[in-house]
Amino acid sequence: MQLAPFRLKPWFSERVWGRRDLRPWYAETGTNELVGEAWLTGPQCVVETGEFEGRTLSSLESEMGGEFPLLVKLLFPNEKLSVQVHPDDAQAKAAGETRGKTECWYVLEAEPGASVALGLKDGVDAAKVKAAVADGTMEDLMQWVPVSVGDMLFVDAGTVHAIGPGVVLLETQQTSDVTYRLYDYGRPRELHLEQGLKVIKTKTDAGKVAAKEIDGFTRLIEQRYFVVDRFDLEKGEERRMAFSGPGCLVGLRGKVAVITPGEEVELAPGHAVVVAAGNSEVIVDAEEDAVFVRCVAPRAALT
Repeated sequence: MQLAPFRLKPWFSERVWGRRDLRPWYAETGTNELVGEAWLTGPQCVVETGEFEGRTLSSLESEMGGEFPLLVKLLFPNEKLSVQVHPDDAQAKAAGETRGKTECWYVLEAEPGASVALGLKDGVDAAKVKAAVADGTMEDLMQWVPVSVGDMLFVDAGTVHAIGPGVVLLETQQTSDVTYRLYDYGRPRELHLEQGLKVIKTKTDAGKVAAKEIDGFTRLIEQRYFVVDRFDLEKGEERRMAFSGPGCLVGLRGKVAVITPGEEVELAPGHAVVVAAGNSEVIVDAEEDAVFVRCVAPRAALT
């Protein structure tokens, strides 16, 4: 059975480094606690439209032919995130997990001086990381990268990384939450130093990715696990949009209608419309000037 595209309700994740006010993205979050992440395609996200309204995304695995392969989030750091690392697929499976965690960040907002950490400085190994965690100098061992609106950053599995405050990021990743926290600036949270040191890679492909203009849209990144494209449409503009595998559309500005035969779903900023496998094409009609991204998991990554 081919599922028509459907919109998901964001799920808000409370984090010690987050914010209480997520405007203009969200008027309210349903909690007075600090929110660090809005999960747009999380397993616990609830369907808002169509025949499966009220169901969670994870409950639709049989209808979709398996777990939705992309976890897309908005990140709202008000303070530094922990220094962390994620395993690759082989390392994760060896530890009893389903898959690893490779991800990317698209910068939506950035204050002057905002930066992220991607990778270790030359000559830094696991032993030096362990010593730096113990004496509180971990930040000095990392490659800090200044970021601006529109930057795309690839975060390869095995890359020691961190995110500073003053940004809003769109994160696209494998559907996995396997995170090993190495250092947390003295905050009273659990560290996973032993597991993390085992999966650290001193050299990875992490870093800024140059965008490519492709026949009416901008390819922000193309990697094994995901392809992310940006579309800028004017009011009244219509676009046929291909999907080479399961994916989603994420609204960044303005509203669009996502149309398939017999179905129409509205997409607004801060929300995702899931396009399940089998939908090779949808039509997007801009109700106003709009910006959105298409996140797709290539079929080759699912085998």
